[in-house]
Amino acid sequence: MTFALDHIGFDIGGVRVIDDVCLTFEAASLNVLLGPTLAGKTTIMRLMAGLDQPSTGRLLLEGKDVTGTPVRKRSVAMVYQQFINYPSFTVYENIASPLRVAGVAKAEIDQRVREAARVLRLDNLLNRMPAELSGGQQQRTAIARALVKRAGLVLLDEPLANLDYKLREELREELPRIFSRTGAILMYATTEPSEALLLGGSTITLSEGRVTQFGPTSTVYRDPIDIDAARVFSDPPLNELQVARQDGAIRDRRGRSLDCVGMLSDRPDGAYRVTFRADAASIGPAATGALSFPGKVVVTEISGSESFIHVDVGVGTWVCLVSGVHDWAPGQTATVNIDPARILVFDASGRRVQANALREAAL
Repeated sequence: MTFALDHIGFDIGGVRVIDDVCLTFEAASLNVLLGPTLAGKTTIMRLMAGLDQPSTGRLLLEGKDVTGTPVRKRSVAMVYQQFINYPSFTVYENIASPLRVAGVAKAEIDQRVREAARVLRLDNLLNRMPAELSGGQQQRTAIARALVKRAGLVLLDEPLANLDYKLREELREELPRIFSRTGAILMYATTEPSEALLLGGSTITLSEGRVTQFGPTSTVYRDPIDIDAARVFSDPPLNELQVARQDGAIRDRRGRSLDCVGMLSDRPDGAYRVTFRADAASIGPAATGALSFPGKVVVTEISGSESFIHVDVGVGTWVCLVSGVHDWAPGQTATVNIDPARILVFDASGRRVQANALREAAL
């Protein structure tokens, strides 16, 4: 089974909110739709499901145009962030409801419901009503209902956002495996880059209704093709520095020279953005071979065995991720050292510059 979005556009009130989306998905594939809130993730999923009709373009199933096919005639299941269950049905009946509508035999309904309940640890809750369940149990019920349909296209719209941490970790690992057994195309929407990396598969980065990149998750993360894709796939936000190249010299907005052999040596004069993620920087004495910037600590955030250090370097505040628990005080001096091999450079239009000379100089 293949499913494709062919130049899909969608307008709301005359405003284009989804712009010329072209994507093709294969059976048994895991696809992560990554973007910030209001990027258009839910809208794209609703278009794929047939709940909304595109303003332009076509939806193709195995090459056949299914754009106008009613949702009830599509092999699709969708789970939202806000769980939706029938309040007057038991857990069992909620899970069984799409099978009863489809006219599935009673014995098979029972077998599918109990199998899904076992996988999602709802075995002892089948006779309860939704009002008697926790939020996590209600969401698992909604996921089980999607699982029993054995749909060819499964759309999960931030399905774990309202679950507790432990259950979220468990289901994040289990869900791709659960649905892959059915051979379904799985689309999983999230705002969290870390979740996309944990899920693996392929990732679509989405910015303001526009797909910026689609490919293997690790590739999209390591080699974003433009600054929008890099920003979407960076948490904390991408650290950025505006620079200008003139007569072979690279300087920042304050006129400081960036002493790094090979940086933009093969590029024409002009404006560029030098960017890096939080884990590409360290705090400490100026390091040989690194780009070093003196600054002052703004705030320190401790996260488990790591610390996020926010440092004002005069041209902005950068976030550095360092191992260990640190307690740098606001106002304390600190030097940010950036690993040149992990710098991402973009031109004035936002397109990625393949700074091969820079990478070679750092080796």
